Amino acid sequence: MKINETPRVGNVNPYKRQQQEAREALTTGKKGKAKDEVQISAEAKELQEAHGTQQSAELRSKRIAELKQAVSTGTYHVDAGKIAEKLLPYIK
Repeated sequence: MKINETPRVGNVNPYKRQQQEAREALTTGKKGKAKDEVQISAEAKELQEAHGTQQSAELRSKRIAELKQAVSTGTYHVDAGKIAEKLLPYIK
């Protein structure tokens, strides 16, 4: 049983802006939404080309085979110090 209903302070509709944009589009006659764009920088394209070569794929598969063999024979060693050094910046 509710005697007094508390007012909902700060009740916000997160979709209000979307609803307003939809109404404006209907009233102004705009159809469709703006499309998203992705722009890849020149540096990213260079890195993609450098890592996409056949030679790097061969080196990667060779390294993976070596790691698989080391794990299966039990000779794979993990340096805890290196792992800690890499994790430390994320913790700070």
